[in-house]
Amino acid sequence: MIPTQQERIAATLAELYTDAKSDYFTMMKGFAKSIFRSIEPSDFKDVYLSISKEQGADLVQLIKENNLKSIVEFGTSFGISTLFLAKGIIETKGKIITTELIESKAQRAIENFKKAGVNDLIELRIGDAVETLKNHNEPIDLLLLDGWKDLYLSIFQMLEPNFHANTFIYVDNAEMAETQLFLKEISKNSSYQLQPKFGGKVVLITTIKI
Repeated sequence: MIPTQQERIAATLAELYTDAKSDYFTMMKGFAKSIFRSIEPSDFKDVYLSISKEQGADLVQLIKENNLKSIVEFGTSFGISTLFLAKGIIETKGKIITTELIESKAQRAIENFKKAGVNDLIELRIGDAVETLKNHNEPIDLLLLDGWKDLYLSIFQMLEPNFHANTFIYVDNAEMAETQLFLKEISKNSSYQLQPKFGGKVVLITTIKI
């Protein structure tokens, strides 16, 4: 029997999470470099930095319950979070634009999308997101912020004209210092409501009025 798209996504995710488990020491090497200098994206070119399975399921539920179709993701990495987004938009018949700075990671992600059978649902833009997303001019139903934390505010403000009354912004790594600064700035705007999730690891921003 030929597997469905959902089954292919699930199988690909299972493989990726298995690989991610062996990723710990590579990740620690990246963090260790911060002792001598600031961490750079290239320090994590071989690291998964994936969202949890629980977060993935939460994203799928969010997409399906709110019929979200137009999704923008900042921070593809190897495509784990993007595959969860794809699980959702298969149901809503939507599309994903995602962006990754490191080309080797982007190429691995594309391979994973093809393996999962969802490559035609995803547009992956390679390069600095400030550049690859700067001309985006279509409504955004969901913005997933999961890239370099000190760019969250710039990306948010750049894409903000594309938000509407039912836009969701899903902020990962909300407990990190750079993300906390971003959230503090957004909380000053009465147009947005912030809801912590997963013990504060995630914050869901919803639009109250635009």
